[in-house]
Amino acid sequence: MAHTCVSTSASSLRFSSVPFSPNSSTNLDSHKLSVPFHPLRPRDDLQVPSSPYFPAYAQGQGPPPMVQERFMSVISQLFLYRIVRCGGPVDDDMANIIVAQLLYLDALDPKKDIVMYINSPGGSVTAGMAIFDTMRHIRPDVSTVCVGLAASMGAFLLSAGTKGKRYSLPNSRIMIHQPLGGAQGSQTDIEIQANEMLHHKANLNGYLAYHTGQSLERINQDTDRDFFMSAKEAKEYGLIDGVILNPLKSLQPLAAAADSSEQLSV
Repeated sequence: MAHTCVSTSASSLRFSSVPFSPNSSTNLDSHKLSVPFHPLRPRDDLQVPSSPYFPAYAQGQGPPPMVQERFMSVISQLFLYRIVRCGGPVDDDMANIIVAQLLYLDALDPKKDIVMYINSPGGSVTAGMAIFDTMRHIRPDVSTVCVGLAASMGAFLLSAGTKGKRYSLPNSRIMIHQPLGGAQGSQTDIEIQANEMLHHKANLNGYLAYHTGQSLERINQDTDRDFFMSAKEAKEYGLIDGVILNPLKSLQPLAAAADSSEQLSV
């Protein structure tokens, strides 16, 4: 599936300091500190942002532990409401976490739906298929919701939700294409990898045809190159069942797909 390079920018933290000499008793008196010291009030330049979505960290470093803990706390709270997050490139680490979450929620209550939010550019085919097989293996229905982008394996997982319970927000983009990859080595090694890619292509396109109701011939044609769709176009194509225009309460799956189509789609 698609490989996406994600670049992040970090803001530098600058602190003003004063040269200190142990032999000078008037050293501190001859300079003014840029940030006054108040023992009962935390310094502003050492504050951690209150929002987990606005990290500020030094150049070349990751987010501070407090920011990471706060963000994971948000994810944990959503998990209590049976909401699973599929965000970022699909890889083995993400797949292992999502598989474990799905299995746990299945054991916790097999009759309650699970909602999976997808904002992913795609990634590993095998990792994505691990999530897909688990979605089919567990007993609860899995409702999928696209926020932002569902491309490549992300779009495949979006279409793999329970029929009648696959949604998208109105400004999301959905993209399907054939598996991407490369090989090197001897002629035999390259042939082995090429056959493996052909297997994945046939397997994925077969499932896409089943999920969307499109013919296999059209799926093969449309996935030959990147095929982008709006939320409305994805509904018409059969990748999703409705476009959510109402508040969060509309995310609860309706009893009938027909009612869902009338109330949630544009």
